[in-house]
Amino acid sequence: MKRLLTLLAISITLISCNDKSSNQRLVPSSSGNINNLLVVVDNILWEDSVGEVIREIFAAPVPALNQEEPLFTISQMPPQVFSGFATKNRIVLKIEKGKPADTSIGEDVFAKPQTLIIVSGQTNQEIIDQLKSNADKIITVFKTEEIKEKQRRINISLFDSKPIQEQLGIDIKFPSVYRIAAHDNNFFWIRKDLTTGNMDFMIYEVPMNRIRKSDTTTVGDIIRMRDSIGKSHIQSSVEGAYMITEEAYAPYVFDTTIDNKPTIETKGIWDMKNAFMSGPFINYAIEDKENNRYVIVEGYVFAPSVEKRDHIFELEAILRSVKIK
Repeated sequence: MKRLLTLLAISITLISCNDKSSNQRLVPSSSGNINNLLVVVDNILWEDSVGEVIREIFAAPVPALNQEEPLFTISQMPPQVFSGFATKNRIVLKIEKGKPADTSIGEDVFAKPQTLIIVSGQTNQEIIDQLKSNADKIITVFKTEEIKEKQRRINISLFDSKPIQEQLGIDIKFPSVYRIAAHDNNFFWIRKDLTTGNMDFMIYEVPMNRIRKSDTTTVGDIIRMRDSIGKSHIQSSVEGAYMITEEAYAPYVFDTTIDNKPTIETKGIWDMKNAFMSGPFINYAIEDKENNRYVIVEGYVFAPSVEKRDHIFELEAILRSVKIK
C-alpha cells in the first residue's frame, strides 16, 4: 500500500508539471536590425493615402541630425505573406481594414522580444485617424523596444566602468570597444574610433543651480554649460579650436526620465569653433537632488559623409543605462 501511494504521488506530480509546462507558450527569438520596422499592410493601402501617412510618420527625419535620415527603416509586406520567418521581426506595425477603429499593442505575439502594434479601421480615413492620433505613442513604444534590444547587445561585452563608479557614484554600461580617453577629477571623456571618425561621450556633474528650469532659461543654461565644458576639455588638433553648440540650429529640449529621476534631454548640432567639424549630440541632465547636483551624460558623433542615426542611437542606449548609486 505504501508503495502504491508513493507511485500515485509521483504520477500526480508529473501530471502537474506537464500541465504547467503545457500552459507556457514557447515562441522563437526575434530578429532584425535595430530601427528596422516591418509594416504589414495590403499593397493597395500601402500605395494609397494610408501608406503615405505611414511613411510621413515612421520615416520622418530624425530630429537634430545634420543630414536627413528616417526614424525607422521601413519594409512593407502584404498580410498574405506575413508568416514563417517574417513574423520574427522585433517591431511590427500591422494594418487591418474592415474592423472597428482601434490601436492595440501586443507583446511577444510571434517572437520574443517583440512589439506588435495593430491599427484597424472600417475605412482608410479611420485607419489614418488612428495613426495620426496615436503616432507619438506608437513611436515611443517601438523606440523603447529598440533601446532595450540595443542595451541587451551592449551588455554582451562590457567595459569595466569601476573608475567612473568610484569617482562619480554612477553606473553606466557601455561596450568594451570604447576607451577612457581623458579623466580629469569629476570629468570623463570616453571614445570609440570609427572608420570615418569617432563616437564619444562625456560624464560629469554640475551643481543644481547651474541649470534653471524654466521656459526662458533652461536652453541657455545648457548651452552655456556644454560650451564651457567643450572649451575646457574637447579640443581639436587645430590651435584654438574647441567644441561649441552650433548657433544656427536651436537645440530640441524634452522632459524625460532616467533611473526614475527627472531628466532634461537636449538634442542638437555641435560645432568645432575655428575648425571645420560638426555633428549631432544628445545630452541628458539627470537630477540628483540627494547630492545637490545634475549628473550630465552627453554623447556626440563625428562621422563625415556617413549616416549617423544608428550611431547616435547607440549613444542614447548607453546614456539611458545610467544608475546613480
